[in-house]
Amino acid sequence: MRRLAAVMFTDTVGFTASAHADEGRTLELMQQQAELIRPLLTIHQGREIKSTGDGFLVEFDSALKATQCAIGIQRRVYERAAEGAGVPFQIRIGIHLGDVVERDGDILGDAVNIAARIEPRAEPGGICVSGAVREQIQNKVPDRLERLPPAGLKGVAEPVEVYRIVLPWTGSGVPQTDPAGPAARARLAVLPFVNISPDPNDEFFADGLTEELIASLALVRGLKVIARTSVMSYKHQPKKVSEIGRELGVGTIVEGSVRRAANRIRVTIQVIDVATEEHLWASNYDDNLDDVFAVQREIASRVVASIPGNLRPASVPLPELDKARETESYLAYLQGQALMWRREEAPLREAIRFFEQAIARDPTFARAHAGIARTYVGLGLEGFVPWSESIAKGRAAAQTAADINPELAEAHALLAEIAFMSDDPDEVVDREARRAIQLNPNLAEAHDLLGQVAGALGNIELYVSQAEMAYQLDPLSIPTIAYLGRAYFFAGRLEEAFAHWQRTVHLDPLNAYRGMADLWMLKGDLVRAEACVRELERVGPKSDFALLCRGYLAALRGDRATAMVAIRKLQETFGEGYARLSSVGFIYLALGDLDRFFEQMFVAARSHTLQISRLRFSPLFREARKDPRFLELLTLDKFHPPPSPNPSP
Repeated sequence: MRRLAAVMFTDTVGFTASAHADEGRTLELMQQQAELIRPLLTIHQGREIKSTGDGFLVEFDSALKATQCAIGIQRRVYERAAEGAGVPFQIRIGIHLGDVVERDGDILGDAVNIAARIEPRAEPGGICVSGAVREQIQNKVPDRLERLPPAGLKGVAEPVEVYRIVLPWTGSGVPQTDPAGPAARARLAVLPFVNISPDPNDEFFADGLTEELIASLALVRGLKVIARTSVMSYKHQPKKVSEIGRELGVGTIVEGSVRRAANRIRVTIQVIDVATEEHLWASNYDDNLDDVFAVQREIASRVVASIPGNLRPASVPLPELDKARETESYLAYLQGQALMWRREEAPLREAIRFFEQAIARDPTFARAHAGIARTYVGLGLEGFVPWSESIAKGRAAAQTAADINPELAEAHALLAEIAFMSDDPDEVVDREARRAIQLNPNLAEAHDLLGQVAGALGNIELYVSQAEMAYQLDPLSIPTIAYLGRAYFFAGRLEEAFAHWQRTVHLDPLNAYRGMADLWMLKGDLVRAEACVRELERVGPKSDFALLCRGYLAALRGDRATAMVAIRKLQETFGEGYARLSSVGFIYLALGDLDRFFEQMFVAARSHTLQISRLRFSPLFREARKDPRFLELLTLDKFHPPPSPNPSP
């Protein structure tokens, strides 16, 4: 009996030559390939028809599932190569959608033949699909499809369109956007300036000017400017402007170079239309270092004026950045700024020293005070100073910055973040985050904080919208990626959550695999959940996520012994902090022990470590929310009271 099926062929590149050269190595390769591929077939509901020695023939009930599985396989092969694990190999994959006939456990038909002929057209590590598959997956996967030049397929009479999937780890993992579309025209990215100074130690100056231009353009109403976290990932990456533009979903890209020699600077800048790759504007600036602020302002004005469709009158001045009164203070600030995003203790402490030098020369330089606040937040988050010191010194510096310049958006964003860290009332976080966004709508971290507070207060719609806004502005930030996946899952938008985790798993595997494990456990598909948990244990074997998910899954299976082992490991590994109060309680919930669950949650509420948004909204806790103790729990947590019947937007 005929049926419609998506057929996937995988093939190992160079398998025949390898088999002839080293039989033992070939057998090891086959085993490792099977161990990699089979769990992913389970996750994506693929039916393995047969192993062909150097590959697999797999059937799916939809083209989308087949494509998602193929992307997952190639992603895992890519990660494996980057880790330097096992015998190196590459795979080609071909997919077609059509009729098949089953006979003696095998499948036959044109769909099988065409898929087998499409597979060789894929590049090593690549995926090719037929036009029939493209029609089913277009706009349902985040990855771009490129049509290959026409070529006949051996043994296939009718012409078949073949498309190559542009895999996300060759780019950013961000949803691709038409660079000529109206949404992209208002989106802009400033790529890291190239340092061409005689002294390579002047790299900080080039990076600093990049961030300064981002900060200036971010103040322009109507522009969406990609945050520094995302654009700095392109530093020293030889990519085409068109490729970067598609990855970041921007219509305009700014790039340039900086040369500093003694007291002279030379800045070369160009503004490029992503859709056409034409230069919209280019110029050189030669000036004294003392005039750097005038140069920056001129560049920002010309960039804005050159953007296609810009409606800003030339006579309307750009908002001004807070600036130092003298050059030496500014240079010290730029050196501190280049170090404050690092995650090591020495650079962070050196950043504070530079900011203090800037302030010593100009005590009214508000952004230098904000730099000290940001650095103390980093020191606290990395555990290099006590949490109380991080909060106290960070808050004092951020407040000083806000007192000097009440219009400095970064100061208000920092006050919101520090209030969130210290469990101040949510009204404080909400007020400061909203003020930051009012002053600078392009501050991704302020959108993140506003969304998290909205979730804690019970406004899931605002939680999701703010997480989406933050992701649009800073799509390569790991926290921002995590917040959006979580927001979709909590809102019950499960397909969007799954697509997001699939798209970003190479950037943030811990949160992606944890989220997918939660999804399959929610759906009761414990086989696919097991495959996700194993991947989680592979990428983060010592993480609390891995222990939590292993214990939670064991509890759902009725394996109390394994669940209790996970609880004990969490307590031994993470002590009496977050993991014991939250993860341990969640495992008790999966075991059906509501008393122990609420016991852990009440302790967490009293210590202000309750994961309130997860408890309010996660579908996994739906039954727990029916218990009268849940409302009591929210009432006890004075910072996150129960939501009002009609929460304000």
